[in-house]
Amino acid sequence: MRNIVAHTAGQPMPPNAPHTLDAIDRRILTHLQRNARMSNARLAERVGLSPAPCLRRIRALEEAGIIRDYVALVDSRAVDRAVTVFIEIRLDLQVKDRLDILERAIREWPEVLECNLMTGDADYLLRVAVPDVDAYEHFLRDKLTRLEGVASIKSSFALKQVKYTTALPIGAGRQPAT
Repeated sequence: MRNIVAHTAGQPMPPNAPHTLDAIDRRILTHLQRNARMSNARLAERVGLSPAPCLRRIRALEEAGIIRDYVALVDSRAVDRAVTVFIEIRLDLQVKDRLDILERAIREWPEVLECNLMTGDADYLLRVAVPDVDAYEHFLRDKLTRLEGVASIKSSFALKQVKYTTALPIGAGRQPAT
């Protein structure tokens, strides 16, 4: 990913110029993660810019791929996806063909909200949202267990969501060790 150039307020960022995010960029990102529907005028006021330079910075963050997308977060219960299951998958062999087979299939399944290749005991960790336990059984039986190379599947059902956020902490970088 290309980094953004540190720059002064109101100055456009040169294309393809590597550097780090400045404090204003970080404030923009923090506010947009909390409320991406905030008007540009209000955002500009909150980060200490006038609207035009604020909008230029947002566009530069988008072009650099730092802002990937804008989404609406939907209540899972309202759309009949109240059951969250975390699934650990182990493959029989950790070879490219096996990884590719699983990853291609996972990308096609709408129940899978997140899939991560892992270190440790599991090769993959999935987060799946389904309407109920019966739907999970069908997902498990009709999809997961039919994948070539799957050696074991361990499922854990979430009982209560204690914290959920999509906002990344946007600090000034690594803190020195004390």
